[in-house]
Amino acid sequence: MAPLRVAIVGTGNIARAHAKALAAVTSAGGPAEAALVAVMDVDESQLSSFGAEFGVRGTYRHLTDLLSQGRPDLVHICTPPATHYPLGLGCLRAGASVLVEKPPTISLREFDGLAAAQGGSGGDGPPWFATVFQHRFGSGQRRLRALAASGALGRPLVAICHTTWFRDQAYFDVPWRGRWDTEGGGPTMGHGIHQMDMLLDVLGDWTEVSAVARTQARTTPTEDVSLAHVTFANGAVASVVNSVLSPREESYLRFDFERGTVEVTHLYGYGDDDWRVTPAPGYHDEVLTAWKDAENGTRSGHAAQFAHVLAALGAGRRPPVGPAAARRTMALVAGIYASAFTGRPVTPEELAPGTPFYGQMNGARARLGDG
Repeated sequence: MAPLRVAIVGTGNIARAHAKALAAVTSAGGPAEAALVAVMDVDESQLSSFGAEFGVRGTYRHLTDLLSQGRPDLVHICTPPATHYPLGLGCLRAGASVLVEKPPTISLREFDGLAAAQGGSGGDGPPWFATVFQHRFGSGQRRLRALAASGALGRPLVAICHTTWFRDQAYFDVPWRGRWDTEGGGPTMGHGIHQMDMLLDVLGDWTEVSAVARTQARTTPTEDVSLAHVTFANGAVASVVNSVLSPREESYLRFDFERGTVEVTHLYGYGDDDWRVTPAPGYHDEVLTAWKDAENGTRSGHAAQFAHVLAALGAGRRPPVGPAAARRTMALVAGIYASAFTGRPVTPEELAPGTPFYGQMNGARARLGDG
């Protein structure tokens, strides 16, 4: 088979991470060959520099040219969030599958629009739409998900999901950041979404969320911190904190099961050594043996996810983290904002098409202080 033709739209820092991860996957002799054949950016100088750095001859300033001349099988979208929907829609309509950086869109309505554009004229085949949630693919997360699903850890009871990072005012002074119309929200949408995705990847469907969101220290129309209590269909409950006001930065998840506690502490990516397991009394050998014998050796990151994406596309299968998986995470983000703005608990059913928080993450409110 010919190598998969891959393109990247956007040539900023995250695009460089994508290009390096693609190179690492292909040089390692992964399960599917791929070649970066085209890149696009509206900034001609930045585009030229990126193309030279990564040896890409196909450089374009317009999406239509990239799609018609570069003929990609897969397009990585690495642009600011508000552009994800129109760019993704253009790619899918042209027959190219899409892998989009988080957040995949700035609203549930846009997300559902991309999901509906899959499969050409309503078929189950390509083009497909998937989201970059790379922390699902480290062996620690995959090990935990498998053990939780098998029942080896017993029933899930309590979880903690904290994204406590630090961003100064200069970060929010970038024109598209911290705005509802361009980023879709603050740290709940743009930062904590990775850890919340890991939480949902293990615990499954959520049924209710109660939350507060505040603008405590930064000058921005969105929140700079949110706190939430989340209930899950399996009966588990979780505490979720998303902050960009925390000088000691940390990403922390803790899962308390009947038979043990599993924790991970990292910042922007984890390895096996970042995970800790504490068996409950009476389950010491059973839990530690199950953990030791499960998958290991893969650090979380873009390369880990891309290997799975390229393998799936090379085999003609849907890539991982498709619409169903990513939408659950997006809905929790919307639910946190909806609860914070309305001052009451919110269920997924209250985020259906036609409701305020389906169309916009802030429910069309202009300021956090409005009620």
